[in-house]
Amino acid sequence: MRFSGTAVDGVIHIEADELTDERGSFARLCCPNEMGAANIDFTPRQTSLSRNVGALTLRGMHYATEPESKLVRCTRGRVFDVAVDLRPSSPTFRRWASVELDAVRANAMFIPAGIAHGFLTLVADCDVLYQIDRIYRPGFDAGVRWNDPAFCIAWPAAPAVIHPRDASYPDFAC
Repeated sequence: MRFSGTAVDGVIHIEADELTDERGSFARLCCPNEMGAANIDFTPRQTSLSRNVGALTLRGMHYATEPESKLVRCTRGRVFDVAVDLRPSSPTFRRWASVELDAVRANAMFIPAGIAHGFLTLVADCDVLYQIDRIYRPGFDAGVRWNDPAFCIAWPAAPAVIHPRDASYPDFAC
């Protein structure tokens, strides 16, 4: 596994090392030892799947008021994945980072607690897999608007599909 930093403190792009032969390929996608050596303290407790039918479907920008970290990977298709730093004490507060997650590349983004997350599907029929370090509990869901001027995220395209909740989050208040 290869780890590289992003424009947001603690948000890490993870690339899998694939072993390939005549059968196909094999890759380790989450390894506590390798992640620990990269200073990523992460133990998944829940796995969730987001299925997205259409290209240019936007989900986000979501976060939990009960802090959670997550490892996000596109297992089918390709997405523009975005993380926004909402931690007031962070040196990268209000900055955003993006990575194109691709099922073929098997890459991922580690998103620590205090970061809002969202993605835009770049092709039809995308699946996004979340490994999360806590069990989901209703009532802790929150979000910021995908196009909030406080962040100026440079999305590659306007969304064609977006849930009304995601489109109507209020402006971010510092």
